[in-house]
Amino acid sequence: MKTLHSEISLGEIVINIPTLLIENSEKFSNKVVFQEKVNGVFEGIIWSDFFSNIKNIAANLTDLGFSEGEKMVIYSPNRLEMLELELAIMSIGGIAVPIFAYFREDTAKLLMEHSDSTYLAVERQLQLDRTDVSIPFKKIIHFEEVKSEKFDNLMPFKSLLNKNEKELILDISPDTVCLNMYTSGTMGTPKCVQLTHKNILSQQAAIKEILKVNEEDRFLSYLPWHHSFGGIFELFTAIYNGATYSVESSFGKDTKEIMENWKEIKPTVFFSVPKVYQNLVELCNQDENTKQLFFDSGLKFIFTAAAALPINLSTLFQEKGIAVIEGWGLTETSPCCTLTNPDLERVTGVVGLPIPGVSVRIAEDDEIHVKGPNVMTEYYKNDEANKDIFTNDGWYRTGDVGALTSTGLKLISRKDRIFKLSNGEKVIPTDLEKIIEKKCHYVQYVIVSGSGYDYPVALIFPNHNILKNPNYQKSPEDGCFCPRDLNEFGRCLQGCLKQSNDELKQKFAKIKKAVILDSCLSLDDNTLTPSMKMAPKRVLDKYKDHYENLYGEELPHGDNLYVIDLAE
Repeated sequence: MKTLHSEISLGEIVINIPTLLIENSEKFSNKVVFQEKVNGVFEGIIWSDFFSNIKNIAANLTDLGFSEGEKMVIYSPNRLEMLELELAIMSIGGIAVPIFAYFREDTAKLLMEHSDSTYLAVERQLQLDRTDVSIPFKKIIHFEEVKSEKFDNLMPFKSLLNKNEKELILDISPDTVCLNMYTSGTMGTPKCVQLTHKNILSQQAAIKEILKVNEEDRFLSYLPWHHSFGGIFELFTAIYNGATYSVESSFGKDTKEIMENWKEIKPTVFFSVPKVYQNLVELCNQDENTKQLFFDSGLKFIFTAAAALPINLSTLFQEKGIAVIEGWGLTETSPCCTLTNPDLERVTGVVGLPIPGVSVRIAEDDEIHVKGPNVMTEYYKNDEANKDIFTNDGWYRTGDVGALTSTGLKLISRKDRIFKLSNGEKVIPTDLEKIIEKKCHYVQYVIVSGSGYDYPVALIFPNHNILKNPNYQKSPEDGCFCPRDLNEFGRCLQGCLKQSNDELKQKFAKIKKAVILDSCLSLDDNTLTPSMKMAPKRVLDKYKDHYENLYGEELPHGDNLYVIDLAE
């Protein structure tokens, strides 16, 4: 098997989270560690006060009876209280279990019960109302005022801040589990990943010399902490290096508000996903002052993950002297495994070389295997998933398919997305999906499938916001006439789908039929994950009839769909 290692040695790993907090509270005592908007104004907290709060919370939790190895679900959006509580739990040998702040009651209950957590923290009334009263939590801590006749175990967070002289436990083993993080569940039920102090801190030791973040850096951040990209990689990069972490007040949802925050914070580094970068650049194109602010605010580098940054955007940042770094990894690997070198020309799909201490190899079936101090212990209470997750020689099977190139690891697809046609030919659906999404920004989501059939087909979900407000000044493709409804979009997309097919080398992988559905994928029906990724299995289950009808003799028709027959 071919294997890749980093040429850089892994530096010393801080032994555990409380040790890191003590060292940083002394090193950065009067420096702002965290800030967020309160009544429209950014308010910050310095390291000495931050650390004092964490110590008080940790000591008061211990007095409550919270013991080593116990778990607390944290059901809240990013905010100071959540961060202090999570770090306090870790600092007394406990396990923090963050979950998406807006899960419906049934999903929240599923994860709460599965986690075996004995304590719960909620942000406000919304989360409390979505908590099932039958779950026997010892205490439910609330960050904001709540009212409830159902629960008799409520406790305000501010009571945990009462001064308590007990010191943190410093002899916690690096291999102690401190974080249980649920995967996004794109292919089914979320899995509970168990991560240790060493998993999280080895990551920071590995990337310190690569990213070169320091106490002068400013983060403007919206990535949610229940997800590994934001809650481990970005958050701990800031904390570990003493940088100032500022919460973006729209949580990444409002581009104009992001830019208003940008004016105040002037971030030096920015972690995001391609769709947000695309929105920010489009906003800059509409206003020269915004463009100057965005590109000339002292930004050292941007970091992108979840999907490849389109080459045109990458080139634009590099022309402005801003390095573009892409990474790859999974929740199970804490999460980062590889980083691209900003000095090298970017190649679509190539996600760089392993970080120090991490090795990557390609198995005979092209699956990517990983080994290193960042790899989780195992999934919690999931014998089926744990059964074959490690190879006999101790490598973690990622489920991603890839190849090794001269510039690093190239991602090809998720292993469970690849399917066989009736003639036995293997189709990698993500190849065509990426081409279609890149070619037409009126396509919000597309899924190609066809397992066991003679040819692949596609289900397409339009971007309704752009359909309702077409931009006649900007089009990704020459000849696009900016459709205004489903029928116009269908007629327009036919040509783009033919062009997309033409870019595929394998004739058998080209789609012959597609249906545009006047529907929206959503969190409510679980067709989208909390990180807004499409959940392919759930989408195919929900739209099974539409999918199967594309193989019938009579193609489906109706006001809420448009069928494209490329075989004609």
